[in-house]
Amino acid sequence: MSSTLKQELETALKVARKDRDRLRVTVLSSTLSELRNLEIEEGESADDEMVKKVLSRAVKQRKEAAEQMLAGGREELAEKEESEVEILSEFLPPPLAEEEVRSMVQEIMEDGVDQMGPLMGRLMPRIQGRFDGKDANRIVREELSA
Repeated sequence: MSSTLKQELETALKVARKDRDRLRVTVLSSTLSELRNLEIEEGESADDEMVKKVLSRAVKQRKEAAEQMLAGGREELAEKEESEVEILSEFLPPPLAEEEVRSMVQEIMEDGVDQMGPLMGRLMPRIQGRFDGKDANRIVREELSA
């Protein structure tokens, strides 16, 4: 199965190379490399879900790196990481608002799920790449204790 999202990344990389946008070329080529490694590991070509997973992981890593850079007083490096997050975020679906995630949690709870593990198990596939897992965990805890 071919991935249209993967094709978008490859096309964006070609455009970035033509425009000589070094940061964009670096970010996109490293992301495509991670994707190729995952394809080899899985033994199948990437579908859009696999691409979203790689993009989400890359965004999360860069956000964490930016936080560490800021904590270490390296604002210029943190800005570079944030720029990379912006580039990668272009290829992800729009993020969910906290209220949307909270309503999903309440919906799952209405189906009779009232324990942390099963609730997170049903929630995470729905919010993958669109909402941070730590914040989702906090919302689930709040809703379970309410």
